[in-house]
Amino acid sequence: MAAAWGRVRALLPGRADLAAVRRAPRRDLLAGLTVAIVALPLALAFGVTSGLGAEAGLITAVVAGAVAAVFGGSNLQVSGPTGAMTVVLVPIVAQFGANGVLLVGAMAGVILLVLAFARFGRFVRYLPVPVIEGFTAGIAVVIALQQVPAALGVTDAQGERVWAVAADAVARFVVHPHPAAIAVALGVAAVMLVGARWRPGVPFSLLAVVAATVIAELVPVDLIRIGALPQSLPAPSLDFLDLGAVGALLPAAFAVAALAALESLLSATVADGMTVDQRHDPDRELFGQGLANLASPLFGGIPATAAIARTAVNVRAGAVSKLAALTHAVALAGIVLAAAPLVGRIPLAALAGVLLATTVRMVEAASLWALARATRGDALVLVLTFAVTVIWDLVTAVAVGVAVAIVVALRAVARSAKMEQVPLDADDHTAEEQALLAEHIVAYRLDGPLFFAAAHNFLLQLSDVADVRVVILRMARVTTIDATGAQVLGDAIRRLQGRGITVLLSGIDPGHDQVLDTLGVADQLRRDGLIFPDTPAAIARARALALPAPA
Repeated sequence: MAAAWGRVRALLPGRADLAAVRRAPRRDLLAGLTVAIVALPLALAFGVTSGLGAEAGLITAVVAGAVAAVFGGSNLQVSGPTGAMTVVLVPIVAQFGANGVLLVGAMAGVILLVLAFARFGRFVRYLPVPVIEGFTAGIAVVIALQQVPAALGVTDAQGERVWAVAADAVARFVVHPHPAAIAVALGVAAVMLVGARWRPGVPFSLLAVVAATVIAELVPVDLIRIGALPQSLPAPSLDFLDLGAVGALLPAAFAVAALAALESLLSATVADGMTVDQRHDPDRELFGQGLANLASPLFGGIPATAAIARTAVNVRAGAVSKLAALTHAVALAGIVLAAAPLVGRIPLAALAGVLLATTVRMVEAASLWALARATRGDALVLVLTFAVTVIWDLVTAVAVGVAVAIVVALRAVARSAKMEQVPLDADDHTAEEQALLAEHIVAYRLDGPLFFAAAHNFLLQLSDVADVRVVILRMARVTTIDATGAQVLGDAIRRLQGRGITVLLSGIDPGHDQVLDTLGVADQLRRDGLIFPDTPAAIARARALALPAPA
């Protein structure tokens, strides 16, 4: 009980967090307001894209953003709705409806809390870079495809996959074109992209959306608007809770939790890299995201995660503590209370333009090109992860990417394992004895890991040994042995013994004894005194076995 309470206390905010808040509160407040300006159009756009509406995006940014800011493991992280999450949510909305998404978010929150208590956060560092870059580029393409209907002014596009919906929207646009919508979307995107190069510190996304809204009000054009928004946060409710649907929604909840954990920890790592003295606690970050995803559905918000783009803005704006992210959430809540009618007049095409520009900035072309040229294995993982993300879904893409990366890595490691014949020590041998040794004794040195991917090659090499009486296997440089490697080693030894060849082992690492003993590989050799601590002792024994007895 004491250990569990100690673990809980380690995940809760402490004195260090309060000390950081007191360090530079003015800088944090200004940074938070800056992030709120950038986050407003993104929150609206991601809410619309998710299928639950702009209101859900704002609620998520406010509620999840505040909870994650207080309980998260990074001083600089900003959380809310993200494009990657909407990619996962769209099929959930289509299959289970709005209540299904809310329940999935709450279930994902519980899963994230479990991961935090299990100290899962440290494992994200092992995710291969080609997988990260591949699904990031894939997410960018999927988000762009999601914006095609709104950018074209099409409301009734259909399809099972996002690319199919985009294709249907294009076909409908050709039949009934809406030039105003596409002009607004491309105009907003162009302003954001050009403006970011010209004056990076100016919130061109908000300015472009405001300009598009004003033009839409003044010019008689047919544009679909966000619609009415509530002027307050809804009361918390558990109406979405349906215990009977938990089983059916569990796979989706694991997918959402996996994405939330992955994106949040990657974002926190990026934030650390942008600073000198900031380091996040990965388990506390998972804990904060878990609480955020438990709180957001209570108010009608969608699942949330840390947002790399908004976190980067927060860092560049000079934030030093959690106060900045909390200020961002409070500022967005103020907008909901004061300006909901104005926000409801924003054209959906303008929000589509914001996300189109965002997807362009998500893709680091130089990084992708460098990975594609690094090795064929990296290029394969990158392309596969990207393709599966676009064609199927993100979670499948990560699973496929990691699986292929593991196979590529195992292939490379297996190639590093080798067995080569080494010369015996000729000191203290007469010419006659040396000739006998050369003729009847052979020594092999095993280098690297002896595991399932390398075991077959090892067996083939050792089975080719001929015209000898004694084989010495020098094991000192074997880095690891798994069950398959040990089994193959035992099989090779039995084959040699069946041909009348004595096998000696030398230099076995004590850590490998358990595997060899468990599988019965070394039992007989140890009983017969054929295992030696070093090679000289094995050679001395081999001489006694190979040399003919004196007349």
